[in-house]
This record gives sequence, C-alpha cells and structure tokens, in this order.
Amino acid sequence: MTEGKRNRQRPIQLSLWANEEEAALIRERMDAAGISNFSAFARKMLIDGYHVNLDLTDVREMVTLLRRCSVNINQIAKRANETRSIYAEDVDDLRGQYATLWEAANKILVGLSKIR
Repeated sequence: MTEGKRNRQRPIQLSLWANEEEAALIRERMDAAGISNFSAFARKMLIDGYHVNLDLTDVREMVTLLRRCSVNINQIAKRANETRSIYAEDVDDLRGQYATLWEAANKILVGLSKIR
C-alpha cells in the first residue's frame, strides 16, 4: 500500500457497474439532489438509503408576505404616532394580509405533515 493510500480518510474503494439507462438515472438524481461528486452521492445513498430534496417555494412566499405585513405595520404605526389616529381601511388591509399569511403557513404545515 502506498503512503497516500494509508493516509486517506477513506482507504477502501467500492465500485459498481451500470448500464446506460441506470447511469443516466443516477446522474439525474445527483443533479436533483444538487450533488456533483459521485462518490459523495453514492456514499450518502448507500448509508442513508434516501435523499430529501425540499421545495421551499411556499416558505419563500411566506417570508415575502411577512415582509409586506411588517412594512405595512411599521407605516401604520408611524402614521398613528404622527396623527394619533388609525384608519379603518388600514386595519382591514392588515387583517386581509394576516389572513393570507395564515393561509400560506397552513399550506406549508399541511405539506410538512405529509412527509413520512
């Protein structure tokens, strides 16, 4: 055994044979998982038996809604401090945004509850 192989963190080499369709499928799954190193992908899949690819679109939407709601709350608070009054339309607008925010949160929670 050469000096380089003795000092490796992983000194045991494993390999596999695949046909063209299997190799293409493996490459597709590597791309979907965002892993470009075959050795890392194979080790992860062989040890854990699965990979999780999360779609965070709903979470991003919810963060956007939270930002909008926060900006509106700050604007209303500033106006209330300046004029000592709050408009009913502003409160209704906030209620609508709050309802939309809860719908987005519920959508995320329903999706998470389906993960097994």
